[in-house]
Amino acid sequence: MPASYAYLGPEGTFTEVALRTLPEAATRELVPYVSVQSALDAVRAGEAEAAFVPIENSVEGGITTTLDELVAGTPLMIYREVLLSITFALLVRPGTKLSDIKTVTAHPAAQPQVRNWLRTHLPDALWESAASNADGARLVQEGRYDAAFAGEFAAARYGLEALETGIHDAENAQTRFVLVGRPARPAAPTGADKTSVVLWQRDDHPGGLRDLLGEFATRGINLMLLQSRPTGAGIGNYCFCVDAEGHISDRRMAEALMGLKRICLQVRYLGSYPRADVKPGEVRPPFPGTSDEEFVGAADWVARCQDGRF
Repeated sequence: MPASYAYLGPEGTFTEVALRTLPEAATRELVPYVSVQSALDAVRAGEAEAAFVPIENSVEGGITTTLDELVAGTPLMIYREVLLSITFALLVRPGTKLSDIKTVTAHPAAQPQVRNWLRTHLPDALWESAASNADGARLVQEGRYDAAFAGEFAAARYGLEALETGIHDAENAQTRFVLVGRPARPAAPTGADKTSVVLWQRDDHPGGLRDLLGEFATRGINLMLLQSRPTGAGIGNYCFCVDAEGHISDRRMAEALMGLKRICLQVRYLGSYPRADVKPGEVRPPFPGTSDEEFVGAADWVARCQDGRF
């Protein structure tokens, strides 16, 4: 397997900045790809050890391109996550004034994060989506657009200047990125972990989603993300992407996944990995009755009852 990480490029993306915060990135070749799909396909094809891609932002929620790629195709697994605070700069060719801007571009996920600023300062500008924010900067450099929303750090890379900085509609906006590789044994639990799965219902019926969520709720497992995605099988056919607190080696998580496997048409396990938002000591303790010790004790009690030793 090549000692390289694929990432959503080109150079100068927020994805690259977030990737370089991982200590192991210093020992890998970092290879930019033109899209999330191509970066993940490089892992599936054995051309890269792992891919680093955005999966969620605090303004719009899940990045649908990434979620859909993880839902379909050859299974992949999440190993790490990184949170990055996001603010944008308006990058232009030198000499461009705000009144000169008729067209702007950026990654589609950027638009909801700058929509109000754009409405106030450039209400007549035409928005066009780019493959990434850095790619938008490249297109401005080539003269395809007048301005791009990207990280201020991308200006020097593409010979542009930041006409405006610190642009964001929501304070403390963050994007979550994940390191994705081929399936393998999950890393050992840290005490502050997250488990990601995709769930497909057997059929559409009243209370169907409640049944799925009940497998988590009855075991005291908190959900951190729940997003429906169309399966492509027709209107009304959805699967559910779920992030839940805990690790697959936790008894309560393992039992929840077993319960889901029983009642779902399909369950795709996307990995258990350390949370980026908290440290182990900051995680709240399990609800009463949901610790590993209590699960073991309950299983032992059932065994004694079966043996007539109660």
